[in-house]
Amino acid sequence: MAEVITHSLFTDFDINLFKGGKHYRLYEKLGSHLLEIDGVKGTYFAVWAPTAKAVAVVGDFNFWNDQEHQLNVRWDSSGIWEGFIPGVAKGAIYKYKIQSNNDGIVTEKADPFARFCEHPPKTASVVWDAPYKWNDKSWMDTRANHNALDKPYSVYEVHLGSWKRKMNNDFLSYAELANELVTYVSDMGFTHVEFMPIMEYPYDPSWGYQLTGYFAPTARFGKPEDFKLLVDKLHQAGIGVILDWVPSHFPEDAHGLGFFDGSHLYEHPDRRRGYHPDWKSLIFNYGRNEVRAFLISNAIFWLDQYHVDGLRVDAVASMLYLDYSREDGEWEPNMYGNNENLEAMSFIREMNQEVYASFEGVQTIAEESTAFSGVSKPVHFGGLGFGMKWMMGWMHDTLEFFKKEPIYRKHHQNDITFSMTYAFTENFMLPFSHDEVVYGKQSLVYRMPGDEWQRFANLRLLFGYMFTHPGANLIFMGGEFGQTSEWNFQQSLDWHLTEYDFHSGIQNVIKDLNTVYKDYPALHEKQFSNEGFEWIDYGDSENSVLTYLRKGHDSKDDLVIVCNLTPVPRENYTIGVSKSTQLKQVFNSDDTKYGGSGLGKKTVKPVKKEMHGRAYSFKTILPPLSVQIFK
Repeated sequence: MAEVITHSLFTDFDINLFKGGKHYRLYEKLGSHLLEIDGVKGTYFAVWAPTAKAVAVVGDFNFWNDQEHQLNVRWDSSGIWEGFIPGVAKGAIYKYKIQSNNDGIVTEKADPFARFCEHPPKTASVVWDAPYKWNDKSWMDTRANHNALDKPYSVYEVHLGSWKRKMNNDFLSYAELANELVTYVSDMGFTHVEFMPIMEYPYDPSWGYQLTGYFAPTARFGKPEDFKLLVDKLHQAGIGVILDWVPSHFPEDAHGLGFFDGSHLYEHPDRRRGYHPDWKSLIFNYGRNEVRAFLISNAIFWLDQYHVDGLRVDAVASMLYLDYSREDGEWEPNMYGNNENLEAMSFIREMNQEVYASFEGVQTIAEESTAFSGVSKPVHFGGLGFGMKWMMGWMHDTLEFFKKEPIYRKHHQNDITFSMTYAFTENFMLPFSHDEVVYGKQSLVYRMPGDEWQRFANLRLLFGYMFTHPGANLIFMGGEFGQTSEWNFQQSLDWHLTEYDFHSGIQNVIKDLNTVYKDYPALHEKQFSNEGFEWIDYGDSENSVLTYLRKGHDSKDDLVIVCNLTPVPRENYTIGVSKSTQLKQVFNSDDTKYGGSGLGKKTVKPVKKEMHGRAYSFKTILPPLSVQIFK
């Protein structure tokens, strides 16, 4: 048998923290680590497998022979197997072969803490370190200011495998994206990018939401240090980076976390709580201390090692409810007899507390689709502790309204004003995400009614309404230039469309809305507070017109927003205001540079005539299917 040298990176304190579920930097201890011991170079391996009878490291360095390098089990009942193998160098391919105490079961698993994995469909782990000299000090030093909740959040959601591809349909690498994507996002004026999961995943059609390599950027686009380069370049351009993170479930692939050591180690042993019927995947056991430590360590890892600025946590609703997507008899109530997953709620709170305590200027964002209360409230106030929550109800109601023919919209105006009754119950982000342009839902522009001109006018109106509605904003790639086909993860976006005026017009709308959102404090300073919004008139359903104020800290920054939700121009439309100050138009979605008709007044002067319960009023032209912003 080849030599395995007894060695440990764990102290007794580490083990106590691990057993108690309070070790939040497990990636510094578990996994594979390149070391030099007494002048001998090699790799230290450590893996948690408490039900194992024997654990061997198998790989290309020992011809996958499980008799060559057997790890030693620790004496402290932690269930950790470890050892130093001389001569195993960076780039070595390996797995753990685990003989279980349960019925002689043998599993062969990728390393849960691997920093790099083989390119799918291969499934082994790779010994790796990713030394990198960061050049984003300026961003990191000021991040807390960029990422504060009273600052602009205009997020561009990206699937790296299909944003843009080469002529032969090959992926762009992380290094190539560090040039092309960074330049594009900067030109468009977005403040943040959100990457759909970049952690290693085996199955392309999962879009990355079925993870097997929680600590490894996918090898599809390059090496881990190349992903650091992409983050670094975004930071140097003043753009924040949000990662989709999936602590809700994981796939049953043979090399993954499922049935890891011949026992239900990471997943809940009760199928009613450990199996997800929608996604045919396994659910983490949130009540097990070591599993909580694994997941919180993973959240911390991306913020620590990759300088990430935020985590958008996927499928939170599926974690919160024991009966999520289950029929009667398929779930068991908690100790209080209701459907809340108390262990998952406790885990989420602990994760958020640790993230916010450890890193200045980061945010966590929940994709949570129910009316669960307090998602974005601090834990000490009884909330879940997220910084923001996706406003799924707004997204659904808005798209339902906009797909209606304008002639019928007057009967449904409440559908689009209803959001203001709950807009400030959470810190909401308004999402037009990837989920809205797949599975037969059609692209955003093709969900709009009317002829081509009206479709694009409706889309410009939709985006103008979105950016002036309270809350942060997120747009999935392609939406910003009016992609006409549904998103296809197997090919590039249809960039050739930007050569056409209507599509480049949508691009210009988004550029200018991003500029207005950043430059005018009224649109972001109080975006999560009811003090930042005031209706002028939401009741003119006969004309399908909405008028409202957005307000910042200083009343001189107030903006007047006017939305005409039909293709009928309105001459001499009267709007009430509180001051006699002249108003200047700072945005008009009907501008000819966007493909509009060019109607509207550049300046308006209120007169002493009461309207909408206000002492002054002004008359203006409402262009067809338009949003106008007046300062």
